[in-house]
Amino acid sequence: MYFERVHSEMICADLTEDYTNFTGYYTTHFPEPGPPTVREAPAHFLRHGKHYLATSGTTGYYPNPSEIAVADTFHGPFRVLGDLHPNDHSRTSFNSQISCIFRHPKKRDLYIALADRWRGPIEGAEFESGKMSAMVQSEFRKRFSDPPEQLTEPEQRLMDTDLNIDTSQARYVWLPILFDGDRPVIEWRDEWSASEYE
Repeated sequence: MYFERVHSEMICADLTEDYTNFTGYYTTHFPEPGPPTVREAPAHFLRHGKHYLATSGTTGYYPNPSEIAVADTFHGPFRVLGDLHPNDHSRTSFNSQISCIFRHPKKRDLYIALADRWRGPIEGAEFESGKMSAMVQSEFRKRFSDPPEQLTEPEQRLMDTDLNIDTSQARYVWLPILFDGDRPVIEWRDEWSASEYE
């Protein structure tokens, strides 16, 4: 089981045979001093004997660049391959956060990423240009610095909107994963179908 140890690192913990408890053995990965660089929202999948782990930065309900890493075992060590959405110039993982990656049971090599779009559509040029992602990450660095830096009034308003997000209104993004050799990549598709794949 993969999970975030709050504001510090990712944990991989072995489960008992019946999956109802932990054995006590675990490993730690991607240590960081705090948000927004701490990784969260792990999504694991296995392909060709390699373990892949997609994670997100910690920026509340504001989307950020997903990251993909690969290892030979569940416990790593993991090698970070970079942004899973390298062609997304907004640097927001197409305004989403990956929650699950699974292999299509009837297709030879089709892996599908399911992502949450917590805030719904974000309008305007700031989202399109990637300025929003950079601004949000900058403000989170300020908030979690030691000692915390004072946010300006517009920065504080931006951060406070997180408290009013109605996640029951979240939407979802389903996209196929492409592979450049063993390197997973997600590209935007307005429409796609599993019938396109073998």
